[in-house]
Amino acid sequence: MGRAGELAQVRRLVAATASGRGAAPAVLGEAGVGKTRPLQAATGATANLRGGRPGRSVAATEVAPGRYRDRPAEGRRVVLVLSGSQVERLLDPDELVDAVAAAMADLSAGRASAPDRIAAFVPERDGFLAAMPGYVPSAGVLAAKLVSLFPGNAGTGVPTHQAVVVCCDPDTGTPVALLDGTVITAMRTAAASAVSARLLARPDAAVLAVLGTGVQARSHARAMCRVRPIREIRVAGRDRGRSAALAAELAGELGVTAVGVGSYAEALDGADLVCAATHATEPVVRREWLAPGVHIASVGFGGREVDDATVADALVCVESRRAALAPHPTGAADLHEPIHAGLITAEHVHAELGELVLGTRPGRTADDQITLYKSVGVAVQDAAAAALVLRAARERGVGSDVPL
Repeated sequence: MGRAGELAQVRRLVAATASGRGAAPAVLGEAGVGKTRPLQAATGATANLRGGRPGRSVAATEVAPGRYRDRPAEGRRVVLVLSGSQVERLLDPDELVDAVAAAMADLSAGRASAPDRIAAFVPERDGFLAAMPGYVPSAGVLAAKLVSLFPGNAGTGVPTHQAVVVCCDPDTGTPVALLDGTVITAMRTAAASAVSARLLARPDAAVLAVLGTGVQARSHARAMCRVRPIREIRVAGRDRGRSAALAAELAGELGVTAVGVGSYAEALDGADLVCAATHATEPVVRREWLAPGVHIASVGFGGREVDDATVADALVCVESRRAALAPHPTGAADLHEPIHAGLITAEHVHAELGELVLGTRPGRTADDQITLYKSVGVAVQDAAAAALVLRAARERGVGSDVPL
C-alpha cells in the first residue's frame, strides 16, 4: 500500500475514534499493512476508567485471579498498580501506534488537554523531575506522568528516563491506577515516531540508521520495523562495543541485517530512515551526511541532535507547535537555536503530527524531500498508552490492588 492508502486508513481510524464508533484498522507489519482487527486502540479504553456503567466511577478491584468487582466497597478507594514488566506485556505495539495517532489528532483538533510540561531541576546532577498531565476524551482517559531525566545514568544500568503514570476517573477525578511509566515512555515515544514515519517516510524506506544505544534506540528500531519494510539497520553511538551489542540483539530479535558502525556519518550514509535517540550536546545528524528523501525522527531532549542546515532544508513536523517552541524544559533546542540565529522563523514548522493525521496539512510532496519529525513528548501520548494498558489489565485480570 502506498502513502495515500496509509493516510486514508489512518484518517478512517481517527474518524471512527472521534465519533465513538468501532472500525477495523490495519495492523502494520514489517513490510507495510497486514491483517485487520477490530478497533481497540482508543474506542474501547473508556471502560478502563469508568467500568461497566457510563457515568459511574468504578475501580478495578481484584477479588480473585482474573476477576474484578464492578465497584469498590462504599467509601473505599482502590488503586490498581501495574509494574513495568506487566505494562510491557499488556501494551500491544500495533495498537499503540494507532492510539497515539488518534491522540495526536485530538490534540491538534483542540479536543485534548495537555498543558506545557513543568519541572523541578537538580542542577548538581544535570537532571530534573517533570510533570505531564493530559486528558484525551476519545480514549476516555485522564492521566498524569511524573518523569525524571538524569543523563548521567547512561551506561550505569539505571535508565536515564524513569516515570510513573497516575490515571483518574475522567467523570469524578478519583485516582484509579498507578502504572510504571518507564516502559510507557519508551514505547509511546517510539510509537509517535512510527506514526511520523507512516505519514512522511517513503513507502519503500528499507535502510534504518539508529543513533544511540539506549532504551529509546532499541524501542525505535522495533517500532520502525512495524511500519516500513526495513531490511538493514545501522547502529551508531559513542561506544562502538555498545553499538555492536545492540545491533546483534536487534538482528536476532527482528530478523534483519543489523550492524554496529564506527561513526554517525557512516550510519547515515544512504539511510532512508533515521532515528536519533541520544543525549548529544552537538548535532549527530548533519546535512552533508544525509541522502535525498530521508526521513528523520529526532527524540533527543535538551541538547542538539540535528544541525541547523538540516532543520532549514527539511519539511519540519512536531507534536505541538506550542510545546516544541516553548522554553526549556518543554521545547526543542533543535528548533530554538536556528530560530534565535535568524536562520528560520517559527513558521518554518510545517505541521503538527495530528494535522498530518487529519489531513489538514500536507505531508511529503517529493521523493527527494528531506522530512524531519522533532519530538519533545506530550502527555496525550502517555494517556493514550495508559488507556490501552488498563483495558488489557481489566480483560486479563492483571495487577495488584492497593486501598488508599
